[in-house]
Amino acid sequence: MLKLLAQAAVLLVAVEHVYILVLEMFLWNKPAGLKAFGQTQELADATKVLAANQGLYNGFLAAGLFWGLFTQNREFMLFFLACVLVAGVYGGLTAARKILFVQALPAAIALALVAAFA
Repeated sequence: MLKLLAQAAVLLVAVEHVYILVLEMFLWNKPAGLKAFGQTQELADATKVLAANQGLYNGFLAAGLFWGLFTQNREFMLFFLACVLVAGVYGGLTAARKILFVQALPAAIALALVAAFA
């Protein structure tokens, strides 16, 4: 049961990063992206290529987590959750404090669950 909870937490983090990929790669300068990231249209238009690059990296994080789930590879899950956690802490300290709660906290919880039960 607890292993299933750990896997569900990993799946949640992976899906969240697919969502972030979509926001950053495709919706950055659209109403949903502007609202999610608190951007002006002008700034979003000017940084669209940079955001798409960020989105791609979030996609790689999601892919690693999905691969870890698919193969049941605990080390893969731990590694990619640690990457998400580091990225979330860095983003929370340098970009927006809410990233600590939206990205880093779920990763930390999933990391703890996988470390203990997967």
